[in-house]
Amino acid sequence: MAYDRYVAICHPLHYTTIMREGPCTLLVTVSWILSCASALCHTLLLTQLSFCADNAIPHFFCDLDVLLKLSCSDTSLNELAIFTVGMAVIILPLTCILISYGRIGAAILKVPSTKGICKALSKCGSHLSVVALYYGTIIALYFFPSSSTASDKNIIASVMYTVVTPLLNPFIYSLRNRDIKGALDKLFNRAIVLSQ
Repeated sequence: MAYDRYVAICHPLHYTTIMREGPCTLLVTVSWILSCASALCHTLLLTQLSFCADNAIPHFFCDLDVLLKLSCSDTSLNELAIFTVGMAVIILPLTCILISYGRIGAAILKVPSTKGICKALSKCGSHLSVVALYYGTIIALYFFPSSSTASDKNIIASVMYTVVTPLLNPFIYSLRNRDIKGALDKLFNRAIVLSQ
């Protein structure tokens, strides 16, 4: 999405030639391969652990960090894998996204009209807010883990990146649609009139 926005704003006349089927397929394929390789790595490493004590998971899903805390085996290899694979799967895409938005920001600053700046920011603002919410909670959860076993903060952070972010996507991206905006304006105006 960040690359798409970068091409649309920084190279608008070349958009259809740059964002053709090949590069889009490559971006999706690399994303899927990284995600599946990460999941497979962690799953295979989890099969090497033994779980001996209370096996109740104080979480709403089997989060990797919580599973490691239940293990009575040495989890140092798993923790190393979380950190190294996390660097590839989390930090690498985040760096690419930030570079894309940095270039977009530089291109926006060169636009002489305020209307052009507002249009570019409206295209990028929603995606950037979802990126910040998603990556911020994941980095806080996995790279700076808390010491408590059933921390409410960890559960809330997990809900943020597994439930809230995907739920926000349709709302954020459809709010740029004029028909949706018009319907919401009518709804809010009607609610204001009825409340008076």
